[in-house]
Amino acid sequence: MSFFLKNIDFFIKKIKIRDKNFNFSIFFKIFYRYRFFKNNIELLQNKRNILIKKAFFYKNKKNDFLYIKYFLKLIKFNIILNKKKFIKIFNIFNKFFLCLPNIPDDSVPIGIDDTFNKVLYKWGNIKSYKFKLIDHIKFEKKNNLINFSDACMISGSCFSVIKNDFASLYRAISQFMMDFHVENNYSEIYVPYIVKEECLYNTGQLPKFRNNLFYVYSKKYKDKLVLIPTSEVSLVNLCKNKIFNELDLPIKFVSNTPCFRFESKSYGYNNRGLIRLNQFDKVEIIQIVKPNESMKYLEKLTIYAESILKKLDLPYRRVLLSSGSMSFSSSKTYDIEVWSPVSKSYIEVSSCSNTLDFQSRRLNIKYRSIKSKKKIFPHILNGSALAIGRTFVAIIENYQINKNTIKIPDVLVPYIKKKNIFLN
Repeated sequence: MSFFLKNIDFFIKKIKIRDKNFNFSIFFKIFYRYRFFKNNIELLQNKRNILIKKAFFYKNKKNDFLYIKYFLKLIKFNIILNKKKFIKIFNIFNKFFLCLPNIPDDSVPIGIDDTFNKVLYKWGNIKSYKFKLIDHIKFEKKNNLINFSDACMISGSCFSVIKNDFASLYRAISQFMMDFHVENNYSEIYVPYIVKEECLYNTGQLPKFRNNLFYVYSKKYKDKLVLIPTSEVSLVNLCKNKIFNELDLPIKFVSNTPCFRFESKSYGYNNRGLIRLNQFDKVEIIQIVKPNESMKYLEKLTIYAESILKKLDLPYRRVLLSSGSMSFSSSKTYDIEVWSPVSKSYIEVSSCSNTLDFQSRRLNIKYRSIKSKKKIFPHILNGSALAIGRTFVAIIENYQINKNTIKIPDVLVPYIKKKNIFLN
């Protein structure tokens, strides 16, 4: 917060780019009251310190000493009164402050929504098919390999059950991704799926996305508990209040977890079936890096995530998100979108973001500089590498040989122990 207040004009200019509707008039009303009580307390404390020094010299002069003692009691009373008011306004100001999004990088396109996103490039050959491809949702009726009805019966809408060969393929995809990351020096971390609510404030999912979260009720816990919307929450919070050595950077974590986000019902192919669920699986990668290297590492991280799609031989494109499309905590985001031949469109399978020091300041994560010995806030990067369900959909669509056969991508054959999935 102190860093923000010291550079308030810069931040306001940048935040207006992201959110023109942000009510800065209310913000400043709260801010001025916050500063008023803060200054009052400091002035009163200074007066008290001066009077305490004077009291020492007037110990033997009873009338003067009593006079000073009276004013010290009066000042103490006013300090207590101002502190109560300050705490109240500080809590309001802090809640308001938590609603401020991260500032966009200068390279980010300015725009209110995804129509301002910029397609940077495409990779891969888009195949043509001589037969009608099977929509992944229709596999519920064909072979019962995916079942949404059973899932709805036990959990409600926006859940799925995947069976037999498709379940094996789904597992193979996640195992391939995890092996790939571990081989590339990411530390594999198994994390809790349930976290304290404060963890989501730390990473920026709260307060904005409260309506998308699944809360857990338990009489045994006083803290509000939440099912993770992404393992980014658990991984980044693991570093809270830690001080790393500069030579330890970059720090690289990977985790494969289910993610829980409440999705309202919406129409269109890209919002159906496995594309948009309340529970889905995702491999998440995190990097903690030095500030002057973070944009370079964002490029590397994104290329690295893309390499998975190249190994799977799935056509994709990279998209630079506009200021209005980025997540709350991001300063710059690339989306990687895989080709869906059924819908003849691209589907997001990864978002790779640089949060700068937005999260590290909230979590008090620092590293010690070798040269200056100063403690510096690092920059934190995150990326999906990749969303497993959507990658699964892309494979069963792109790898249909005919109406009865789905070829297994070569890199997955060692995991699933077969080259084709045959359909009845």
